[in-house]
Amino acid sequence: MKVAVFVFADVGTHEGLGRVVNALESVKQFKEAKDDVKIYFDGAGTKWIQELSKSDHIAHGLHEAVKDKVEGACLFCATAFGASKTAQQCKVELIDEKDQHIDVRKLVADGYVIMNF
Repeated sequence: MKVAVFVFADVGTHEGLGRVVNALESVKQFKEAKDDVKIYFDGAGTKWIQELSKSDHIAHGLHEAVKDKVEGACLFCATAFGASKTAQQCKVELIDEKDQHIDVRKLVADGYVIMNF
């Protein structure tokens, strides 16, 4: 199975926290099943890179468990939401595949199921 998980949720709300935790947990499940899984941070979700890097964050451990599956963050969105510097500091690739965005069509053409959180 091939799955690409996108985090769009913004930081600072219980709803956003629930969405990012569900995204990370989904990635963990696919990873444990040895599926081909990738996680991307997009839109306001690019702000999660900084939050999840904090060792005292409630979801930090879960993030660490799937950190090797982080494919990158949308260059345009990371820039627009002020997260590009943090992404670079955390060694998260800023993706510029299609007009500074992630090429979602290519993922689908390559057989990936897209999950958005």
